[in-house]
Amino acid sequence: MNISKVTCIYFSATGLTQKVLDLFLAGLPVPAQKKNITPHITEVSYSFAPDELAVFAAPVYGGVLPKPAAERFSLIKGNHTPAVCLAVYGNRDYDDALLEMKNLTEAAGFVPVAFGAVSAQHSLMPRVASGRPDEKDAKALAVFARRAWEKLGDLKELSARVTPQVPGRSSYKEFKGVPFKPAVNSACVHCGACAAHCPTGAISKDKPDTTDHALCISCMSCVHICPSHARSMQPKAALWLAEKVFLLKYGKRRELEIFI
Repeated sequence: MNISKVTCIYFSATGLTQKVLDLFLAGLPVPAQKKNITPHITEVSYSFAPDELAVFAAPVYGGVLPKPAAERFSLIKGNHTPAVCLAVYGNRDYDDALLEMKNLTEAAGFVPVAFGAVSAQHSLMPRVASGRPDEKDAKALAVFARRAWEKLGDLKELSARVTPQVPGRSSYKEFKGVPFKPAVNSACVHCGACAAHCPTGAISKDKPDTTDHALCISCMSCVHICPSHARSMQPKAALWLAEKVFLLKYGKRRELEIFI
């Protein structure tokens, strides 16, 4: 089949999922548009035609998609449109995330033709998979992109038969969040960058030095975006210890897994 346009819909709190997506796109023979649905203020009203390709990319939190990413993906509408799904995880496991992406995209009118699970540097515990995606990941993602594009070129029609099976449980793993939340120090200049980029609206633009922990998903967006380095995850000592244990358990390198 002929693809007239490629558009990517992505959720990326710290830029790592976006980096993985860019490496995948570098392997496609055509340019692509990108739509960032991360900020809470994002207007999500995209629709796709049958001759377009949609690429969905999201991080994995505790084995599933972040709730705001899943909610926004469900608002994007396809019309028997082919799709590629990328799940980016912090080197532990992606558990049910690919299955969740498959179910979400199919329910929204897409026909997923390829899936990729990519290990990248853990956003909360950066010593885990440090520096990834790296050059080896870039080459693997480029190969994946070419294979997905070749599959599309070989297809005469889309049907449920072209969607590969992916691992996961239909009940989905329950993720209750983590005990680490951002705190603000005196370096805060109330610029509002954190509020503008927060995916859940947990930070008020009027009081950017506070965070609603009930809404916060510990995505690290505010810590990553703060120009004054006024935000950090707390309690710091407990996070350091958790990172050390996590590194011992999940420090072994995991490579790109594809389903095509």
